[in-house]
Amino acid sequence: MEISSSSTGLQYPIRSISLPSRLNPQSIKVEAELNKLKAWETSLVSTIPLCAETVRTGLVGLAELYICVEDLILSPITQQALLQHQNGLIVEEALEGSIGLLDSCSEARDLLSMMKEHVQDLESVLRRKGGDLSVGSNINAYMCCRKKVKKEIGKGLRQLKKSENRIMSNPLPGGWSLISKLVLTRQVASERDVEIFNEVGSVDIILKSLHGGIRSNDAKIDVQRTMQRLQALDATIKGLEGGLDCLFRRLIRNRVSLLNISAQ
Repeated sequence: MEISSSSTGLQYPIRSISLPSRLNPQSIKVEAELNKLKAWETSLVSTIPLCAETVRTGLVGLAELYICVEDLILSPITQQALLQHQNGLIVEEALEGSIGLLDSCSEARDLLSMMKEHVQDLESVLRRKGGDLSVGSNINAYMCCRKKVKKEIGKGLRQLKKSENRIMSNPLPGGWSLISKLVLTRQVASERDVEIFNEVGSVDIILKSLHGGIRSNDAKIDVQRTMQRLQALDATIKGLEGGLDCLFRRLIRNRVSLLNISAQ
């Protein structure tokens, strides 16, 4: 019950099952949300580097897809079909996969929270101390945080890729035409080796410039401009957190629904 795409952005393996025709309205909603995600994914080609709002839109789109999927699997007829297929094996597989998705989403939230903390710390220090030499330690702490976030994202992507490969190596048998789907997400455009967020990249540049200016006692350093960039990044991170929180809640509800089906 997973979704698949081969283009460069979001990737999600697809698995399908046939359900009675009376469920078509619910399945049509699932297909409509999938088409929205595919259109969003196609738009990524023309948005390099990606802005955070584009990523947030994708996260919200995934959450909307999960709402439709949950409506579909809550149907008694759907639940019966799921349990009858290979003695409910597909439900067990979906439950197993949901753990990895929840872990990945939770880790992403933690990373954003850590980064937001460093951004807000820098804002506070610059507000109080301006271009004082001691600010350099806070800038270094932020850059170390950025490196850690990048490293952890890479590790998470590798784990999700393993899950994706496992799913695709064990496809469902043919003859099942309508969809009951769970989403396996990957970091958007992760393999294109480009800066993902304009906001993050611009802050990196201006912080390096500020740090260099402070060390060389350059009177032209622009603390106010740096603070404006940090404030923009803070707002960006909060927006991404909102998208992840929305997706996380839907993942939890979806898992609860699957557990209820499995317990029947």
